[in-house]
Amino acid sequence: MNRSVGYKLLERNENFYSPVESSDHGDHKYDAQVIGIIGCGTIAKIITDFQKERNLDADLKYFQDSDTSKAQNLASQADGMFVQDVGDMLDEVDLVIEAVSTQIAVEIIPQILRKGKDIIVTSIDAFLDLEFKNQVKSIAFENNCRIYAPSGDIAGLDGVKAASIGEIAGINLLIRNSPESLGISSGDESLGIATDEEILLFEGKAQDAVGKFPINLDIAAVLSIITDREVDLKIIADPRVNHSYHEIRVTGDFGELETITQNTNWATDTETSVLTAYSVIKLLENLNNNIKIGT
Repeated sequence: MNRSVGYKLLERNENFYSPVESSDHGDHKYDAQVIGIIGCGTIAKIITDFQKERNLDADLKYFQDSDTSKAQNLASQADGMFVQDVGDMLDEVDLVIEAVSTQIAVEIIPQILRKGKDIIVTSIDAFLDLEFKNQVKSIAFENNCRIYAPSGDIAGLDGVKAASIGEIAGINLLIRNSPESLGISSGDESLGIATDEEILLFEGKAQDAVGKFPINLDIAAVLSIITDREVDLKIIADPRVNHSYHEIRVTGDFGELETITQNTNWATDTETSVLTAYSVIKLLENLNNNIKIGT
């Protein structure tokens, strides 16, 4: 690789790593990492179920959640250990999976990194706060550890990453969800628009939408990290959809890239898409594969 290009990649995404696709046919396997999971909701349960059914080649050892019964149940299923506090696992693990709310994530991510532990972050929208993003990048650099950001419920990140080497002219993200998933009850007239019609809830910079709607903005955060640019965001409540719809459009000197994903949510958790959970599992698999495919 050209040295100037390599430096540009390091400077732009220092200590942040997006997953790449990988082959399942590598001959060599590394020792299974000891993993702690913080937040024992849907994503943690899916990972634990997958490990039990298909062998994830990872040692899911420590489980922590404010709801102790959830953590204890998953720990029992994985033959692992329940811990009361985050700090109780940090001397023992190689990697932590964060699967909590954004509010809790901003409190525990620095703590984990200061112990020199790699982390998979699912609350990626926390990094739309540029001050927080710069803070954790600095902590990760000082403690020689990595922050992994799963691709979540979108496609096309390899193309966006490659395009970011050149000049990016614009990044547009359209989120189209049902009114209920966006906090609008059926028959709600408060917006002055009938809820059987499409409603434009937000249009502007993604940073300005943080905290305004009961959805996460992980996709906007991933795009921003990859390209080091602000993302133009549009959020639409559409009563005709019963899934999460994301449309990405990136333009630059490379040309134009557009992707559309329509995600099914888990039956037991309408806030977590199937693809989001799968992306975390695939990232874990990639960590131990020695053949990497993708940018």
